[in-house]
This record gives sequence, C-alpha cells and structure tokens, in this order.
Amino acid sequence: MNKKIFVLALTALLLALCSSAEAQQAKKVPRIGWLGADPQAPTRETFRQGLRDLGYVEGQSILIEWRFAEDKSDRFPELAAELVRLKVDAIVAGNAAAVGALKQATTTIPIVMATYGGDPVADGIVSSFARPGGNITGLTPLDPELIGKQLELLKETLPKLSQVAVMWKPDDSGSALQWRETRTAATTLGIQLLSLEVRTSGEVDKAVETATRGRVDALLVLRNPLFYVLRKRIVTLAEKGRLPGMYPISDFVEDGALMSYSGNNDAQYRRAATYVDKILKGTKPADLPIEAPTKFELVINLKTAKQIGLTIPPNVLARADRVIR
Repeated sequence: MNKKIFVLALTALLLALCSSAEAQQAKKVPRIGWLGADPQAPTRETFRQGLRDLGYVEGQSILIEWRFAEDKSDRFPELAAELVRLKVDAIVAGNAAAVGALKQATTTIPIVMATYGGDPVADGIVSSFARPGGNITGLTPLDPELIGKQLELLKETLPKLSQVAVMWKPDDSGSALQWRETRTAATTLGIQLLSLEVRTSGEVDKAVETATRGRVDALLVLRNPLFYVLRKRIVTLAEKGRLPGMYPISDFVEDGALMSYSGNNDAQYRRAATYVDKILKGTKPADLPIEAPTKFELVINLKTAKQIGLTIPPNVLARADRVIR
C-alpha cells in the first residue's frame, strides 16, 4: 500500500513539474532589438511609453536590446549583425541608415521602421506602401515631400529671403533624395542654395561657419541620424551666427532651433510600438501597410527668434501648432 501511495505521489509530482515547465515555456518573454543613433533621444522614451500603453512592462513582459551608433554611421552594419545574432523576435529601426543595415543583415527577423527619411520603395527597401512584402514594414515621415513647404514657410518668415544654406549628407540615400527635392523647390520659389555637404561630425562646425561667412539668409537642415545626434551643437552654432533655420523635426526646436515643419515624431514612435505588438502577436510584416503622417505641425521657438533679432510675422505665428516661449 505504501509503495502504491509512493508511486502515485511521484506521478503527481512529475505531472506538476511538467505542467510548471509548460507554463514557463508558454510565458516566454519576447525580446526585441532597437537600432538607432542617439541614446539620449526623447523618442526612445516615447516608444517605451507606447509599449506600456499596450500593456508591456520592460524587463518583465518584454525585453529590449538597445544598440546605438551615435555619430558613427559606419557602425550600423556591425550593430545590425549583433542584433541578428541575438535572434530577437523583431527589431525597431530608428532611421534610414539602420533600416539599410538591417536589410543586409537579415531577411527573416521582422523589422519595424520607426522612421525612414527617404523613399523606401525607390530605395528597394519594400515593394510598396500597401503591401511591403518581405520582412520590413513601419512608418515614413514623408520628408522629401515636405521640403517645398519648409522653404515656403522660411520665405514667409523672411520676406527678403534669397539664399538658403542646406546641410545634407551626400552618402545617405534619404538625404540625397531630400537634396534633389530641395533644388526643385528652390527653383520654383526663386531661391538660391548653398550646399553644405557633411559626412562626419567633424565637418559640422565648418559647414555652419561656411553658411555664416557666406551671408546666407537662412539654414535648412535635412533629416539624417548624424544631424539628429549633433542637433544641440548645430543649433548652438546657428544661434551664435544669428542664422535663422528650418529643421526636420520639433526635437531641434525644443533644443533651441528656430522652427520645424514635419509630422509628429512622437506619434510615429508610439505607432511603431503598435507595429511591434502586432508582429509579436503573429501578424507578418509583409501584411502590415507602411503608414505616413496625415497631419503636419509647425513648431516655432519665440525665445530663439528674439535672441537672433528676428520678428516672426503674425500670419506665420498664427499658423503655428506649437509655440515655445
């Protein structure tokens, strides 16, 4: 009888252990990668908040492997390969350079573009906006399409505007596309351009100095991860040279730049969290259409305008979605 009780107890214990192991396996915590440029970017916390809004708790119900190239764009391939080796469940790419590196590194791990500063279809990243195909989907800010409006707003702000210095990165496809769109828009508006080609962080100071010395009327900074990482430095140099500027996103304006016109960057990163959630729940990237902003915002820093001796025309100020005083 004692032997029978022992066998039954042992069987019950083994079943309990198996059930516990199965439960632990069922509760496998998903792990995602993040490949970006700036570890201090506000969008990092915005993305985290997006995950929290969906019920995820970092470190408990989701794990994130953070990787940042900072101002060294040539590190993106190395960091992309590192995330692939970790066999994460999905990877969020914070810019076009990260997307390009990840596309070369994997064709199986789902990739979510939090932002892509060029044309993902023309660049061969996806097949189409409606049906991306492959393992990449996400969001695009439509930067090339906004260049004309940015120049128009600069001209309304500075009625005597005739020459604009443009900071861009020629070895980046997204920046190069934006530069081409800038030239087209400038011709239409009768604006002359001074090209400021910047490839490394060490060339930023010289570029702004060239713009100031060239007595241009304004500075236009195109979207690129290098410029984003160095945004405070660029803004400080422009202010020192009393150079009015139009910048690619509001983060620059919050750091002291004069103005920006773009989609809501925070909204895109919150939306990127939704894409990750859908993928973790089984949706294939190929079936998730790429989204673009439907609303754009003009952000103006009046404190900066005062510091550089500029009065923002009332008609421009009235159209601002947000004013920093």
